[in-house]
Amino acid sequence: MKSITIYGPGCKKCETTEAMVREAATRLGLRVDVEKVSDVKSIALAGVMSTPGIAVDGKLVHAGGLPETSKLEQWLSA
Repeated sequence: MKSITIYGPGCKKCETTEAMVREAATRLGLRVDVEKVSDVKSIALAGVMSTPGIAVDGKLVHAGGLPETSKLEQWLSA
């Protein structure tokens, strides 16, 4: 099971990013555990300077704006 962390204050882009992660995981047949982090200090400590941010198994793979679907699927498949 992949551990996915979505960093962001809870804005529309953050909600859309979570939906994209869940949809991509379903398409790929992967089980994921999605955690949302909205605390500003925790977001900064994770190295996210622009939200939404995405970490896969503890590694930050994206920050700022919506991710491309193809890249999201690559991150989840790795």
